[in-house]
Amino acid sequence: MRALNLLNLRKQRSCFGKKGQQIRLVTNHFKVSLKNTDEFFYHYYVNLKYEDDTPVGKGAGRSVIEKLQQTYATELANKDFAYDGEKSLFTIGALPQNINEFTVVVEDVSTGKTPANGSPGNDSPPGSDRKRVRRPYNTKTYKVELSFAAKIPMNAIAHALKGQESEHTQEAIRVIDIILRQHSANQGCLLVRQSFFHNNPSNFVELGGGVMGCRGFHSSFRATQSGLSLNIDVSTTMIVQPGPVINFLLANQKVDNPNKIDWQKAKRSLKNLRIKITPTNAVNKIVGLSDRPCRETMFTLKRRNDDNGDSEEISVYDHFVKNRGIELKYSADFPCINVGKQKRPSYFPIELCTLVSLQRYTKSLTTLQRSSLVEKSRQKPQERMSVLSDVLKRSNYDSEPMLKACGISIAKSFTEVDGRVLQAPKLKAGNGEDIFTRNGRWNFNNKRLIKASSVDKWAVVNFSARCNVRDLVRDLIKCGGMKGINVEPPFDAFEENPSMRRAPAVRRVEEMFEQVKTKLPGAPKFLLCILAERKNSDIYGPWKKKCLAEFGIVTQCVAPPPRVNDQYLTNVLLKINAKLGGLNSILQVESSPAMPLISKVPTMILGMDVSHGSPGQSGVPSIAAVVSSREWPLISKYRASVRSQSAKMEMIDSLFKPQGTDDNGLIRECLIDFYTSSGKRKPDQIIIFRDGVSESQFSQVLNIELDQIIEACKFLDEKWDPKFTLIVAQKNHHTKFFIPGAPDNVPPGTVVDNKVCHPRNYDFYMCSHAGMIGTTRPTHYHILHDEIGFNPDDLQELVHSLSYVYQRSTTAISVVAPICYAHLAAAQVGQFIKFDEMSETSSSHGEHTSAGSVPVQELPRLHDKVRSSMFFC
Repeated sequence: MRALNLLNLRKQRSCFGKKGQQIRLVTNHFKVSLKNTDEFFYHYYVNLKYEDDTPVGKGAGRSVIEKLQQTYATELANKDFAYDGEKSLFTIGALPQNINEFTVVVEDVSTGKTPANGSPGNDSPPGSDRKRVRRPYNTKTYKVELSFAAKIPMNAIAHALKGQESEHTQEAIRVIDIILRQHSANQGCLLVRQSFFHNNPSNFVELGGGVMGCRGFHSSFRATQSGLSLNIDVSTTMIVQPGPVINFLLANQKVDNPNKIDWQKAKRSLKNLRIKITPTNAVNKIVGLSDRPCRETMFTLKRRNDDNGDSEEISVYDHFVKNRGIELKYSADFPCINVGKQKRPSYFPIELCTLVSLQRYTKSLTTLQRSSLVEKSRQKPQERMSVLSDVLKRSNYDSEPMLKACGISIAKSFTEVDGRVLQAPKLKAGNGEDIFTRNGRWNFNNKRLIKASSVDKWAVVNFSARCNVRDLVRDLIKCGGMKGINVEPPFDAFEENPSMRRAPAVRRVEEMFEQVKTKLPGAPKFLLCILAERKNSDIYGPWKKKCLAEFGIVTQCVAPPPRVNDQYLTNVLLKINAKLGGLNSILQVESSPAMPLISKVPTMILGMDVSHGSPGQSGVPSIAAVVSSREWPLISKYRASVRSQSAKMEMIDSLFKPQGTDDNGLIRECLIDFYTSSGKRKPDQIIIFRDGVSESQFSQVLNIELDQIIEACKFLDEKWDPKFTLIVAQKNHHTKFFIPGAPDNVPPGTVVDNKVCHPRNYDFYMCSHAGMIGTTRPTHYHILHDEIGFNPDDLQELVHSLSYVYQRSTTAISVVAPICYAHLAAAQVGQFIKFDEMSETSSSHGEHTSAGSVPVQELPRLHDKVRSSMFFC
């Protein structure tokens, strides 16, 4: 197959872009010098077991390896370790033996087993019949085996900087990243991949619901054109509110009195969280809650020093109050916390339990929490630069013994880079008028849309009691007229029966559709749906499914603010116009047509994305979307195909789905639509923009996804041989650019393809949008494959232009429009089905479902009438 022969090598950079106005920038990369490149890293596989040979779970590794290093320093040749916390350990130079076996005894002061329940008396722990051992702490004995796995030359890093990557390059950089992680772990930080979070309350921000944002920093080594650099950036994670368990539950459930707590919900939200127990300060993991209140939860108390072996039944409450002399103010009527096992519980009154700090909150945030996090974590460019300089100083990497041994030293100043600001593309509105953009923004004041649709045979449905429908319709008709859209008066406005407002969402939608069907003379072309909530309305998914999948009716949902202005109405009309087949504005080079390499040869542009269930939701299918351009030579008009696939699976598995003589894959739909909408021409060039994949997955995108796309083309016509260009867009990275000495963000159109880019592979950073708040995050574009043969300037201008064709707004966006559309399509169609696994019960802290382990529920297909529309706009 052609793909497999071509795709084993990534596209390499041949030259640099030249277009645009030069701009001097600095970036949050700090130059790293590397001296001892003749040394080798030795990789050892770590096998941790208890005395009885049972494997050790996550979390214990660091303390065991630290104790190993202290206890057996001589036997280990006094080597420093870089340990990843799990199965891999690295040294500089070899250990004395290839297989090293040790017994390590660790003082275990962090478990309730010593003495059980922290009780200093002569009684047995509640709910347990373990024998007590009177000693100041408990010990655990581990067996540690270190087996030689590989030898990694440090000079692999030096070779990579010259563009000579080997199979050892990523491994060598991974080792020095692990040294950074260990350096932060030794300071008591929470580690989240390459980000580190200190236990400092000044870094915490309240998000509501018992959740806090925790500010920390990201730190990782990168091989770049200007050498090895350390990329440092501000990072934020979510943590559970530390402090008394009862306070967390009150905040989490938004109630003001413990008597209002839903304890079934509490059980789910507390599971697997760690607590510190008064008065011993032992740290345990929560297993569950008692079924009965503390005063009614009984256990058998065995008396020690009693020759008769007498025992008595006593409640947990009475045990702590009478036998332990601990005053309990409010625990009597609430469940106890179980830190033992389900069958052999170990109970504690809730007020003796405090949630320890720096525990990640892994469930999805509410809309309010998310907006609060964004608002409280944004930083202006100068503030971010100041924070990052301070972080580098406080990190004190120069004192890290393993970095010293590697001969690594880190510069204190930001790296200077050369940027270029591309000229904004010219846009066309109706009547041949030009649109002038300023700072990545424009408007339609006194202008008409370039291709205005007609809003006729339509109706309004109102699920909101607050909206004045008559005024909204009047204003839409007036504003539409000014923009060239003929909005006829609606057939009718259907109000929801107030008695239905508490009914399930699906029933409310069915009831409303019954009204529409019985009162309208025929099927409407368009329905305006008024919702009560702007975000997370439970009506939204069922309504969209009913309109788009069952009836093929274009629909726009709105939740109007109390005061509706012209800007709001224009934004709604832009979406309606695009959905009904119109266009709001286009690039001037589309109307000429004069796009290099695209206007002369039929070219299809694809945007591909996979969206996954919210964090903490296990088993929720992932949604794959492929968006494709249509009506060539336009590059402003798109349609979308969407499928569900196994949870958390990033590679799209439905691009090519042959069944006999047919192909039910996503790509075939796109190809046929392009052919029928572009004057019966097949695309001879296909440009693919892929979102959401990491560098470690690039080879899969090339060798699996691109190969499937080529197969789909060949399946349609064996003789057809289009050329492909494949570009990955990444937003989830930590490179930022700053204008030295200026408070502003970099201007829209800023592109950087030097110094901090890859030493050999073809990539560039682009800030196409105006960063109005916080610090602009550039998009990192990686050109994995380019048969079309773009020169750097033409490709960068194409990417820049595709940020100006987003029909939903009058601003340049931060990533190319096809990728944004794919994200929107996946999100919207994903809401058609309320997946069973989406309930809270499917998720608890620390539990994950492996990809592919849950049967995937198929999404309903869109109705033929709307299948090729921009329904996602």
